[in-house]
Amino acid sequence: MDNRNSAFSLITVLCLGLTLTLSGTTSQRMLAQAPAATPATARQLGTVKSISGDTITIATDAGQTVTVTTSADTKVLKLPAGSTDLKTAQPSQMSDVAVGDRVLATGKPGDAPTALTASRVILMKSTDIAEKNAAEQAQWRTNGVGGIVSSVDPAAGTISLTSGSNKYTVTTNDKTIFKRFSADSINYQDAKAGSLAQIHTGDQLQARGEKSSDGLSVKADEVLSGSFKNLSGLIITADAAAGSITLKDLATKKVMTVNITPNTNIRKMPPQMAQMFAARALGGGNPAGLRGGAPASDQSSPPRGAYAGGQGAAPDASGRPGGQTGGQGGMRRGGGELSQMLNRLPTETLSDLNKGDAVMVVATEPTPGATTVTAITLLSGVEPILTAHPNGGMDLSGWSMGEGPGSGTE
Repeated sequence: MDNRNSAFSLITVLCLGLTLTLSGTTSQRMLAQAPAATPATARQLGTVKSISGDTITIATDAGQTVTVTTSADTKVLKLPAGSTDLKTAQPSQMSDVAVGDRVLATGKPGDAPTALTASRVILMKSTDIAEKNAAEQAQWRTNGVGGIVSSVDPAAGTISLTSGSNKYTVTTNDKTIFKRFSADSINYQDAKAGSLAQIHTGDQLQARGEKSSDGLSVKADEVLSGSFKNLSGLIITADAAAGSITLKDLATKKVMTVNITPNTNIRKMPPQMAQMFAARALGGGNPAGLRGGAPASDQSSPPRGAYAGGQGAAPDASGRPGGQTGGQGGMRRGGGELSQMLNRLPTETLSDLNKGDAVMVVATEPTPGATTVTAITLLSGVEPILTAHPNGGMDLSGWSMGEGPGSGTE
């Protein structure tokens, strides 16, 4: 099976977290609507973590904990979920603010950088956000298509996709919203504004809009795309200070530089589990045969499962597209189960990685053929799996690389 289509099953588990919180692009737009700050005005945006009397503790999107002090004079406005226009806000009161809500507090700076005395609080209720999420997820489920980009016609504004044996046509216009996954995140809310010109053959893409009666074409209201790459091999160098590793990719034989960021999910697979997956990949043989049996190249690997999204490529409750993902060697499972499995594995840091360690990586690719990429997920402890696939034939396409926003993992 074409490696591109196999790689797309990764994106069905990795991508499209449709949690419409006031972070990322939405937050910036809302901030743009607010009056410009003066030197005497401070503002803090985040999620309410606790409330005690007149004090609200919020966690900002940058990871800070901020204390917001309110009073009877604090003006509270409630903004509908998804709105970026303060003209749509309605008067509210502090008693409406609850843990889990999103707030933008403005007022006087406190004695510390993480303190603020609020003159105004703009509120977006978590319940309203959840309702909008559900509606958006239903739209992607009912009116969404997805696959690997096979061609782009900029003049006609059309994109051709393949997903398994299915072929889709996506038609765009000047009202289509284009989004592109950011370099170090596969969360929907971190996606950046994009354009048709950024989409290239081999990209992984989802679109939603008005579908044809046969479901094979869509007039797109929104298009979300990204370029992802699967790598596997032995670490050549690991530089914690530089925040990167180098490895020789088994599939392409190229030496790749992999940047590791705070968003990179680094996990270690226990030896017994790695042996189990290697044995399954070889058709259920004895894992010990990887060392003493027939060469891996003589073994027949079961075909990879195709991306099973397509018509049903809809985000589930975790913010990821639903349905089954294509696995290998009997490893076909639902994305949520796989994600839970991965997130139960021990975590590691870059400083735990050493020269010679076997790793598998899912990374964002800035440009086709780039030799420097940014890791989304790095899995170590996979030597038995790579022994079973000495040419890098196996990737992480059948495994979830983490839960999306709203999954309860944040």
